[in-house]
Amino acid sequence: MGSAEHFPLQAAGDQRSGGVTEASSLLGGSPRRPCGRKGSPYHTGQLHPAVRVADLLQHINQMKTAEGYGFKQEYESFFEGWDATKKKDKVKGGRQEPMPAYDRHRVKLHPMLGDPDADYINANYIDGYHRSNHFIATQGPKPEMVYDFWRMVWQEHCSSIVMITKLVEVGRVKCSRYWPEDSDMYGDIKITLVKTEILAEYVVRSFALERRGYSARHEVRQFHFTAWPEHGVPYHATGLLAFIRRVKASTPPDAGPIVIHCSAGTGRTGCYIVLDVMLDMAECEGVVDIYNCVKTLCSRRVNMIQTEEQYIFIHDAILEACLCGETTIPVSEFKATYKEMIRIDPQSNSSQLREEFQTLNSVTPPLDVEECSIALLPRNRDKNRSMDVLPPDRCLPFLISTDGDPNNYINAALTDSYTRSAAFIVTLHPLQSTTPDFWRLVYDYGCTSVVMLNQLHQSNSAWPCLQYWPEPGRQQYGLMEVEFMSGTVDEDLVTRVFRVQNISRLQEGHLLVRHFQFLRWSAYRDTPDSKKAFLHLLAEVDKWQAESGDGRTVVHCLNGGGRSGTFCACATVLEMIRCHNLVDVFFAAKMLRNYKPNMVETLDQYHFCYDVALEYLEGLESR
Repeated sequence: MGSAEHFPLQAAGDQRSGGVTEASSLLGGSPRRPCGRKGSPYHTGQLHPAVRVADLLQHINQMKTAEGYGFKQEYESFFEGWDATKKKDKVKGGRQEPMPAYDRHRVKLHPMLGDPDADYINANYIDGYHRSNHFIATQGPKPEMVYDFWRMVWQEHCSSIVMITKLVEVGRVKCSRYWPEDSDMYGDIKITLVKTEILAEYVVRSFALERRGYSARHEVRQFHFTAWPEHGVPYHATGLLAFIRRVKASTPPDAGPIVIHCSAGTGRTGCYIVLDVMLDMAECEGVVDIYNCVKTLCSRRVNMIQTEEQYIFIHDAILEACLCGETTIPVSEFKATYKEMIRIDPQSNSSQLREEFQTLNSVTPPLDVEECSIALLPRNRDKNRSMDVLPPDRCLPFLISTDGDPNNYINAALTDSYTRSAAFIVTLHPLQSTTPDFWRLVYDYGCTSVVMLNQLHQSNSAWPCLQYWPEPGRQQYGLMEVEFMSGTVDEDLVTRVFRVQNISRLQEGHLLVRHFQFLRWSAYRDTPDSKKAFLHLLAEVDKWQAESGDGRTVVHCLNGGGRSGTFCACATVLEMIRCHNLVDVFFAAKMLRNYKPNMVETLDQYHFCYDVALEYLEGLESR
């Protein structure tokens, strides 16, 4: 972004991918920086040569033809001869011995007095693109190896640990909690948790390490990616790519190896390392060599890519990175960068901002009918205001409270903010028939705020936008009793407070909900008529969320699309500014569109998100 050029995208054969031009790079077309290393180990076989970034889209489309046979053939070739090797190894002592290549690259711990076998840990050095032994791939520590794990971190002068598993998945322990809640001793090593930063898709924990007999004090950060699903691979790579960039930017160049682990230290760990290496290769050379990179990794540690699905995911992730480039702008550079982005090029009659929005459209994954199967069930059709704006099955908030009706569908989608998973529930203005479902949603998911971005009686369909709350008094909507408590009105905003309770479960108590009706967005405009008023709305919602215990926020417009997405994107960008002094509108919009493609629907809405960020920063400067 910023001074980087952007290029129009080619038509795509695979509907989930945009196009990429020869000039496109991970930096959006900026000059490639010189490689910091000659003779990278990840080059290149004649049978499977490296692929130019410019040709990557075409290459992936070809591989996906014939039901992905190209990927299947390549993936299976990684294991040719593996069965014979295993049989040969099993002869030795009745168990499988480590292969020589693996043993040659394993991490050897410093010996301990009286324990000749104390040098062993299930961990291997893996080369990075710029540096030998840049990574250590290891398994998630079991209780008996936690001390060895920290010995390794201390010995190798590691400053970054990457964890790509939850502690428990599908009811099974995947990794021991090897860090303290406060401070604890692991053998002769004292670990102190200094700071925890929680974001929507990952957690960063900072530790101080001290060891008996040593005066040095080491600082180590653990980057814990929490958004990898329990089965398969992430639906999209946007968050993982941002996570990898964060680790890269946060690891000092003179630090020891980056420790990577999942549960076994193979599949997810291998995916991370391949992506890291290929991002560097694409940036330095304008090519990627995924096949030979995986093959090299498998010579260092077994099963580094465990499934064909992971192998395909790596390709799609690298393609997304190459198409989108680096879109983060430091706050200190935002004003000048944005001014350049909106400048119209007289030759193309376009701007960088417009071309960035075109890129966003090109990389937005469209929803297939199969992905919206629940919304399209005959019994649910009348619960949708428009059949063009449907939530995918994977992010539906299923209703929990029942009133004798087994139907638990509502046209709504759970979406992340910058700091919290499933912070927003985006939905449409309730229909008369779905108003009880709307209040069930609010109650079941502990929503403390409702943001209304359309006007009453605004509709372009047969279903008008009717008032769905009592004012004054109380009203029962199915199982939910909603009581109007108070209200305030100003020129921008009507704020109401409701008390909501389930009459079938009065023992659970009530939920206090604040309703924000925004008045400065007319039916005939793509954007609000005042950035200042919109910032006031965002600030009031944020203030109430902090006071009320930070429940979820329901955001709705007419159809749960462009306006709702614009609110969520602006809220996400402001969080990003407050947390890290960064602005990344593209990332905010892309993450939302991974859930629903019509979020931040128009160029004007996308432009408005940038304007809101600028207005917010100028307000900070004037204080």
